[in-house]
Amino acid sequence: MSSEEPAPPPFALLLKVFLPFAGGYYLSYLYRTVNAIISPDLVREFGLGPSELGLLTSSYFLTFALFQLPLGILLDRYGPRRVNAGLLMLAGTGAALFGLSQSLGGLIVARALIGLGVSGCLMSSIKVFTLWFPLNRLATLNGWLISCGGLGALSASKPAEELLRITDWHSVFLLLAALTFVASGAIFVIVPERATQRAPQTLIESLRSVPPILRNANFWKLGLLAIAGQGVFMSLQGLWIAPWLKDVVGLGREQIGSHLLAIALGMIVGATLWGSVADRLSRHGVDMVKVLLGGVGAYMAILALLALGVTRGTLPLLFGLTLSGQVLPLIYAIVSKEFPLELSGRVTSTLNLLVFLSAFAVQWGTGLIINLWPVQAGSYAAAGYATAFGACLALVLIPYVLLLVSRSASAS
Repeated sequence: MSSEEPAPPPFALLLKVFLPFAGGYYLSYLYRTVNAIISPDLVREFGLGPSELGLLTSSYFLTFALFQLPLGILLDRYGPRRVNAGLLMLAGTGAALFGLSQSLGGLIVARALIGLGVSGCLMSSIKVFTLWFPLNRLATLNGWLISCGGLGALSASKPAEELLRITDWHSVFLLLAALTFVASGAIFVIVPERATQRAPQTLIESLRSVPPILRNANFWKLGLLAIAGQGVFMSLQGLWIAPWLKDVVGLGREQIGSHLLAIALGMIVGATLWGSVADRLSRHGVDMVKVLLGGVGAYMAILALLALGVTRGTLPLLFGLTLSGQVLPLIYAIVSKEFPLELSGRVTSTLNLLVFLSAFAVQWGTGLIINLWPVQAGSYAAAGYATAFGACLALVLIPYVLLLVSRSASAS
């Protein structure tokens, strides 16, 4: 090994630090997407309309988003090990309540508790990596972590469909609750403690740093595209694609599971692909924003096809939607460069909060639009899906055009 090549992370640290936190992030993404595969059961058992189904599933995003600002303070004050282990206990409790709930209200409260409980999985993982691993290995570890999230989405597709063949969704959530409690215990017991020297901010100090970010035009030029684009993507992946495949395309649960598997694979491939493509092209003088615009252009083209009611070739279409949609996280890196280094963390967390609030609004709003058409024979109307998907496309198109206009104005 050459002296310029960084040494690999010690294997013991990977076992004691990376794996427990990666397990938590895996579960967080599984929870985010599992309602897609069980949505027919929820609709049938509780008689849910589209607006109720949207509100139920999106409550995960609302509590997740609202906890992002206090999360940073808790991580600084108590450390990622204690915070993530404690939050995962809440997620496990929420999963158990979800599996045992007998009413829509109980399901919403339980789903919101799950969202709160997994809200720290990503940020606590990133923080613990900075405490235990060399800086020159953080990008690799973060990439592995995102891939674990992709595996969580994958598990919520075909494997979950196979599991539902031998049991019901109630038992699935009780199993998830048990796994979440195990993950919480593993983080608390196995991960070693390491104190930081940084003085924790108060909530007031944290909130004071947000308005200057929100007043900065550079934040909104690209931030709006992330807020709209990722909000739409998480809404569709986490719920609405599966009912659309059932009601409009006419697929059964087994085929829907295969399509959700393609979506998860697109996420895993795209998360790896776009970062390396952007880095490679930037070394040849290609602006990263051009890469972003190209990827989002493909993403909108596929959204347009779905809105127009295309029902052929849905497997490659949905793989392509996810693959192209994974270009959107590049915005976090681009926007952070527009601010001083000491504000980069706050910029990222502020953008993340707005993205998850957007996911909540879009997922619920999609249900409200579909609800404008009557339910027939247990299926939601194709026209409702077409209108809702068209609205999602418009939501992404507006900031996309604004970004193009601002770049053209700057170049002239």
